[in-house]
Amino acid sequence: MTATLKRILNDLRQAKILVIHPKDEDGAALVDHLRRLGCEVRAAWPPPASIPGDIDTVFVQVGEAPTDAMVSLIEGVNAAVVAIVTYESPTSIKAIIDLNAHGVITKPLRQLGVLTQFALARYRYGYEGRLANKVRKLEDTLKGRRTIEKAVKVLVEMNGVDEETAYKLIRDQATSKRIALVSVADGILAAQEAMRAFGFGISAQGNQKQPNDR
Repeated sequence: MTATLKRILNDLRQAKILVIHPKDEDGAALVDHLRRLGCEVRAAWPPPASIPGDIDTVFVQVGEAPTDAMVSLIEGVNAAVVAIVTYESPTSIKAIIDLNAHGVITKPLRQLGVLTQFALARYRYGYEGRLANKVRKLEDTLKGRRTIEKAVKVLVEMNGVDEETAYKLIRDQATSKRIALVSVADGILAAQEAMRAFGFGISAQGNQKQPNDR
């Protein structure tokens, strides 16, 4: 067994699964197969009011319950979703898309197909999560840069210096206090807003304008 395959199987065995499927032969076979893999499996039918917070993978039968209700149940849940379909049809395909399923298995259930789609769904869910984290980090970076740019403009206006010098003032403060540049920038902007709230303006060279100054 390769290291990669071993890692995949170990990940599958650690899964906490909820199977939303009618209590029939197929549903029992699926639960038994997943348990034989070493997974922690719970079964529910009819569909529960909510998904338990510790569940990280959901197998859900498509077509046995209203799609809108299933979408509402799955939406916002931090779990990989594997749709189970009895036959292909425009309705079932739409349900798979609406559920944002990470994997699909068809009936009659085959062990090989279950394992493959289970592994694929877990991988896709993890990949989507990593992409979302990267997007959030990029958004935070861009937001931080805009904040720093605004703080630089405030210092330019307040001290009558160029932008390079203003940026250096922020950087030096961040270094000396061992905090992020954006934290210093936030402080500068907060101070500016506080002064404006009291009717004070800022002129070049740090001279403050009083509210009644003409």
